[in-house]
Amino acid sequence: MSNSTTVQSVDRAIAILEILAREGATRVTDLAAELDVHKSTAFRLLAALEQGGLVEQSGDRGRYRLGFGVIRLAGAASAQLDLARESRPVCLRLAAAVGETVNVAVAQDGATVNISQVRGPAAISGHNWVGQRTPSHATSSGKVLLAFGALRLPDGELERYTPRTITSPDALGLAEIRERGWAVTVEELELGLNAVAAPVRGRDGSVVAAVSASGPSYRLTPGRLPEVGELLVRGAQEISERIGYYG
Repeated sequence: MSNSTTVQSVDRAIAILEILAREGATRVTDLAAELDVHKSTAFRLLAALEQGGLVEQSGDRGRYRLGFGVIRLAGAASAQLDLARESRPVCLRLAAAVGETVNVAVAQDGATVNISQVRGPAAISGHNWVGQRTPSHATSSGKVLLAFGALRLPDGELERYTPRTITSPDALGLAEIRERGWAVTVEELELGLNAVAAPVRGRDGSVVAAVSASGPSYRLTPGRLPEVGELLVRGAQEISERIGYYG
């Protein structure tokens, strides 16, 4: 299947979801007519969406409606939006106190993804990490998510990004991170970039995110990391309480 055909199929699948959201349970023939495709094409698209739980057949034979998979996705998106919103005032204070960039990251599809960022007063210019997937073993947030079970390491040797990247799973010190309550990276993702992160817990007590501070190694020196780590632990606790954790 060519790229253009794949994109067209995705566009049509999205259109089906939008039609069902607007109209409710709809017959295949009506969906095909609105999409201007053959009925067999509409059936194939519906079958793929049904397999993913995004649509389901209603009680009326030949009609389809949105499935519970849509609710699951909406719930996940809503939770991330709530986390980004509730963490922001805490991140603003942390960024001001540390002077560096503060991020909130979550586990997504086996990687660490940043969903919120606040730049501190010293970070006049810097990389925008929001929406970016980063390798978990080479980032402080990722190490936190690994240590507390929100992510799992891939099998085998880990990818090296700098001469300081830890590529042996046993050398990541995940047990020490759990005991200490925060994780660090020292030039492990990029040369000249250091970071420290602490876990954020959800309502049930499980770790759902990590809050981190990152900056150039000449400012965020290894000697500062423990102090900043303790600040982040307190900030992470406040974020956890704001999203419903009271452990």
